[in-house]
Amino acid sequence: MASVALPPAGLVLLWIRRGTKALWKLLGTIPILGIAVAHLFLFFGLRVELDGTGARPMFSFGSAESHIEQLEASRAALPAAAPAPSPPTVEAAPAVAASAPAAPPYWTAFRGPNRDGHYDETPILTAWPKRGLARLWKQPVGGGYASVVVAGGRVFTIEQRRDREVAAAYDVNSGRELWTNSWAANFRESMGGDGPRATPTWHEGMLYALGAEGELRCLEAATGKVVWSKNILADNGAANVTWAMSASPLIVDEKVIVQPGGPGGRSVVAYHKLTGAPVWKALDDKQAYTSPMLVTLGGRRQIVTVTASRVVGMAPEDGALLWEYPWVTEYDVNASQPIVTGPNRFFISAGYGHGAAVVELRPAANTFTARTVWQNMRMKNKFNPSVLHEGHIYGLDEGILACVDAGTGQQKWKGGRYGYGQLLLASGHLVVTTESGEAVLVKATPERHEELARFSAVEGKTWNVPALAGGLLFVRNTTEMACFRITPN
Repeated sequence: MASVALPPAGLVLLWIRRGTKALWKLLGTIPILGIAVAHLFLFFGLRVELDGTGARPMFSFGSAESHIEQLEASRAALPAAAPAPSPPTVEAAPAVAASAPAAPPYWTAFRGPNRDGHYDETPILTAWPKRGLARLWKQPVGGGYASVVVAGGRVFTIEQRRDREVAAAYDVNSGRELWTNSWAANFRESMGGDGPRATPTWHEGMLYALGAEGELRCLEAATGKVVWSKNILADNGAANVTWAMSASPLIVDEKVIVQPGGPGGRSVVAYHKLTGAPVWKALDDKQAYTSPMLVTLGGRRQIVTVTASRVVGMAPEDGALLWEYPWVTEYDVNASQPIVTGPNRFFISAGYGHGAAVVELRPAANTFTARTVWQNMRMKNKFNPSVLHEGHIYGLDEGILACVDAGTGQQKWKGGRYGYGQLLLASGHLVVTTESGEAVLVKATPERHEELARFSAVEGKTWNVPALAGGLLFVRNTTEMACFRITPN
């Protein structure tokens, strides 16, 4: 009875009991420990998640129900925000109370303006205080692995709240929720985790949000009002992929580019950004988990993305295939963004024992041929894209930070275990968020691994890519979101 009511007491009583052999005490300990574990789950909200290896458990306390109740209570405690009119651009929206004047939009897309993880807006602090960066706010947030984008004094993201996906806008300086727009969806997956993955995109006063099950919405960034919506999977006869729709929408000219992975030439699709009308559809590839990028390679402006089987370059005008490079990874997990390393070269990497390569494009009539410059196992980015700085690639090689020469593939150093976190480049330094929620500053130098500072930013498993805008660092995971000042006052 003591073991059922209070397992530690039961263990003590068992082991002080006279006349019982040690073997029987050991055998009796096993069910009591099982009861103790059940207590942790039932009464203390023990949660077990898998880390980026897919094998090691990560433990935390607090049930999903208690977390969402805390989130709802925090939102209910805020006074209602005054409604904002629908403006042509979000910069013209009236600022809410306590907000500073809106800076020009900068971090409006996944991994920054060029989707390359570079922050060049303002210099950052490269000597952090011992207690960490100054925190402006921190609050509970819904589930999912999306990052945030920032424009017009507002922070935008997409979250899972109960059985609905929620696009939400927050005030930059206070974290106050300004509006939400939600729809019924509840993607669940035991290994990768639940909730939406794709980071929204802000463009000219509109927010383009894509849910895990294919719901694409164009929303007024000032109000959250729906301009148009459609489910890209249903619209293109596509089945969802194992770990759900993860590619952040890309705005190119008058088009929004998404990747449903439909058959019959409906793998990559362009819709009109203001009406949702189809513009073009292309390829037959099964999709993977990378976001399309607009880059210039070989002197040609083009869309580069990674499907389940290859890296491709496409003409923005009509989706025509310009070149391809085979890139097949176990379980079809191509989840790391390519990065441009030269006028006609790009870097691509994958985990699961695949490795990395630098590829060069050569003109061939109106298209290109792609050839391997180098390929090795020195950098294995799983879902954690690398960054380029002064001819060197910095990234997490299966959770360990490494530096590789972009020209030769030679590994310069490997050191610093940060788990399956994320990293950005700013002022010649790496801003790393670890898998356990720490923010770390590392000098971007090929000479050696040189960690300069670290502090706890959020608690719990942190796979979401951080964001930098207006001198602020935004960190979120499946339960918390926080904002820190990363530039001098």
